Amino acid sequence: MTLRRRDLLLSLLAAGGLGTARAQRIALPVWGAAVVKAYPHDPGAFTQGLEWHGGHLYESTGLEGQSTIRRVNLVDGRVLQKVDVPAEHFGEGMTIAGDEIYSLTWKSQIGFVWDLKTLKRKREFRYAGEGWGLTHNGEQLILSDGTAQLRFLDPATMKEVRRVSVSALGRPLDQLNELEWVDGQVWANVWQQDVIARIDPVSGQVRGWIDLRGLLPQAQARQADVLNGIAYDAAGKRIFVTGKLWPQLFEIRLVPRA
Repeated sequence: MTLRRRDLLLSLLAAGGLGTARAQRIALPVWGAAVVKAYPHDPGAFTQGLEWHGGHLYESTGLEGQSTIRRVNLVDGRVLQKVDVPAEHFGEGMTIAGDEIYSLTWKSQIGFVWDLKTLKRKREFRYAGEGWGLTHNGEQLILSDGTAQLRFLDPATMKEVRRVSVSALGRPLDQLNELEWVDGQVWANVWQQDVIARIDPVSGQVRGWIDLRGLLPQAQARQADVLNGIAYDAAGKRIFVTGKLWPQLFEIRLVPRA
């Protein structure tokens, strides 16, 4: 990520705090986060995808030769079940639809479908370009590829149904990474930034930001990588976030900022 793009993103975050009438008119809502509870997280997990399902966390991890799909106990971070992604692939985002887990790879243009109960690999699917994040809206899978585009896929055929261009205040927002479907919006980690964009899935417009800068204590952040991982417990209205090589996973509560 270039310094120019980083400054642009931070300026969009800060727009509401400029104190001018014009800034207030154009600003997007910003939420901070209060930590409800911190849980242990495997510090060796290069987190690419995160999802809450059936009382457990499911996680996909990356790096060639180290990529996995795993089921994790929330309370103690213990890995209850794990399967390796074929060693030649760099694992990326994942989501759960029905009784199957769909997962991406970074540059191989191959995705995998796993049995939710056994984690046994069932089949493969193909897509063009890179794979970064994956979620679903109950009908279609939603894929990010590092650009400002979100692709909507038919899970039966894995064919693209449509795509939207994501923008914030009229400016394209790329580097969209891990995705989560939350109450009718797509939430997206922005790579190398400790923020989450809340995206309208129809228009592609960013409707607000979640600013998570400083969430991981500074002493731990020195050994960790970027924020990446959003899981939503729809029944309990709980939000979980973590990052690559983070030793903690956080349940957070959103706090609106003036």
